[in-house]
Amino acid sequence: MNWQEFTALLVLATAMSFSPGPNTTLSTTLAANGGLPRAMRFIFAVPVGWSLLLCLCAAGVGALILAAPALRMTVQVLGIGYLLYLAWKLAGSASFASAKDAPLQVGFWQGVGLQFLNIKAWLLALTIVAGWIAGQADALHRFAIVAPVMLVFAFTSNFVYALAGALLRNWLAQGRRLLWFNRVMAAVLVLTAYWMARA
Repeated sequence: MNWQEFTALLVLATAMSFSPGPNTTLSTTLAANGGLPRAMRFIFAVPVGWSLLLCLCAAGVGALILAAPALRMTVQVLGIGYLLYLAWKLAGSASFASAKDAPLQVGFWQGVGLQFLNIKAWLLALTIVAGWIAGQADALHRFAIVAPVMLVFAFTSNFVYALAGALLRNWLAQGRRLLWFNRVMAAVLVLTAYWMARA
């Protein structure tokens, strides 16, 4: 892989990882409601799930899912349904999560699974495989470069968003700010579900 290809990969990774989406929205929300330590399970889950997704796409599974209308529709419907469920749980929450009864709980394995329900994540993984890995004589070497880069970007972007959410906790504790913050984040999840539906 030459430096031009690597630079293009970094540009794509930056644009896709740091733009708002379901992962970054959830990272921000989880940290704002439960604190940064409680959000770390999800933050670690995102790169793990996305790396597994990239592996499947490199092995040809992603192309199969997108080529089969029923499979593609299943991924979309499950992903949209899950985001709408999370938005509904979040919209009415006006108090910080306790250890026992958090209105929005997304654990490690849920975070991993969420990557497989995001049709946009499948499309991104396929774009990366098609543009940087597939059909190349050094495909395994390229995969060994691409996968860690995407893993680092997935972790870093979600950690940055979660840190921003955690820093807002004191401000959100005043009045009804947390309720309105959660409603805005719920609306972002609904918009993301709509965006996924149009993919």
